[in-house]
Amino acid sequence: MRRPLLLTALLVLLLAGCTPPPDDKPGPRWQPRPGTAWQWQLSGRLDTSVDVPVYDIDGFDHSEETVARLHREDRKVICYLSTGAWEEFRPDAGKFPKAVLGRGNGWKGERWLDIRRTDVLEPLMAARIDMCRAKGFDAVEPDNMDGYRNDTGFPLTATDQLRYNRLIARLAHDRGLAVGLKNDLDQIPELVGDFDFAVNEQCAQYRECAALKPFVESGKAVFHVEYEVPTGRFCADSRRLKLSSLLKKYELGAWRRAC
Repeated sequence: MRRPLLLTALLVLLLAGCTPPPDDKPGPRWQPRPGTAWQWQLSGRLDTSVDVPVYDIDGFDHSEETVARLHREDRKVICYLSTGAWEEFRPDAGKFPKAVLGRGNGWKGERWLDIRRTDVLEPLMAARIDMCRAKGFDAVEPDNMDGYRNDTGFPLTATDQLRYNRLIARLAHDRGLAVGLKNDLDQIPELVGDFDFAVNEQCAQYRECAALKPFVESGKAVFHVEYEVPTGRFCADSRRLKLSSLLKKYELGAWRRAC
């Protein structure tokens, strides 16, 4: 006897996971190569005059028209999102139940998330990545992806972090978007195959840049920024390691100094 169509459809969704991908099949993902120049700007009026092929900008703060303008200038555009911490100033902040909000992460109005609660977080993060896709972004930079190494208020483990980071990567890939691993250096050997590039802060300051070699050896870009170390102290190593390195100020405005 044939199954009712509704029951069959429900079974398909259950087998596919909690958050089904969009109906249309995604095209090939962008793959940035080692040494690709970039600009990272998360605050202030966006300066589109920087002559680089990649811009990394805030996904909530910028419109589809801004992304399209950058595309017309032959740039790829990365959508910055916080996926491991709650931000009180985002339009969807009220959708996060208090039970998943942990301790502050050091930035005003932000709190770590209980990444074990994928039943709650998966649909919320899927909606955010859907927003990036709808605006035309090429990739996602998910931030705060190393909560297990921090005092979050939750007993997070390395296994919890691997599971959650892979979930975020899958949500992006299901939507045809590339995705970067943000910091989380200790788990690079396990995660390099799941991510299309890396984004790192301060590996030179903490003498950790060699840990990013697996990405470069896999032909994947490492977008790297320092805040406190002058370019004369890290650019030579960055060139040797094929990192895409910048000196920036902590507010991540338009100012930059590239290696």
